Amino acid sequence: MNKPEYIKTQIFLDSGDPAETKILFEKLGFLDGQTTNPSLVAKNPEIQKLKNDGVLTNESIWVEYNKVANDIKNIIPSGSISVEVYSDDATSFETMCEQGRILSKWFSGIYVKLPITHTGISVAKVLVSEGINVNMTLCFSQDQAAAVHSATKGAKKGQVYVSPFVGRLDDIGIYGLDLIGNILKMYKEWGSHVSVLGASIRSIDHVNYCLKNEAEIITAPLALWIKWEEEGRLLKLPSDLIISVTDKKQIDYLELEQKNWEEYNIKHDLTDKGLEKFATDWKSLFSK
Repeated sequence: MNKPEYIKTQIFLDSGDPAETKILFEKLGFLDGQTTNPSLVAKNPEIQKLKNDGVLTNESIWVEYNKVANDIKNIIPSGSISVEVYSDDATSFETMCEQGRILSKWFSGIYVKLPITHTGISVAKVLVSEGINVNMTLCFSQDQAAAVHSATKGAKKGQVYVSPFVGRLDDIGIYGLDLIGNILKMYKEWGSHVSVLGASIRSIDHVNYCLKNEAEIITAPLALWIKWEEEGRLLKLPSDLIISVTDKKQIDYLELEQKNWEEYNIKHDLTDKGLEKFATDWKSLFSK
């Protein structure tokens, strides 16, 4: 079937495996895009085989990542595909900029994923000014989302995504969906050019909330989208969707002022932990 007109939110797959892209595209009859990251690519069966054969190097893994991204693009030619730079505490501004430029040339319409760190936002500001699309990832606070808006002013609508990670906040007893709602509210008040991409989506409740509150994009793993489709939720109007009552700690909305991006508090422990995990998973592919 074609995507129902009443679903305004874009549906993305969160995966580093083109085989899963094909499965979901055939299951739904449409797919608006896909997000990848170092951890997801490391799980790709073909990449794992190369790892087990001991043939991957720090250079060759990027060739394989390119192949993965292009295979995904061939399945959903008009889809938005996000690919992530490698970054850790030691990655310099210059290195991350160069990586971003290289990734942006893999194919037309690609989105370069950057972490919401001081370096990552500094790089985003430069890349956006060069016409490159960016997806600012590992977002865990309203301040971080405000900084992304401020740093990328002048970008076209749709050129910049911010990815709040819902599930990882839930893991520590905080109601992650509040973060999505708060960012959507703030961006609406500001007339922001930044699109909100609900990430770390782990439940039907998470999907329902994003659809009901008209987040621009949702990305979720294959198993969750299959469950969502098989339960017939694709055929329901967003206004009819039900969201469970939460027992998690809720996040208050902050009345933030628009100011220079460096004036916001963008530091967050979960961003640091997420970055460390991505780096570890990436290095594991070619480390002995």
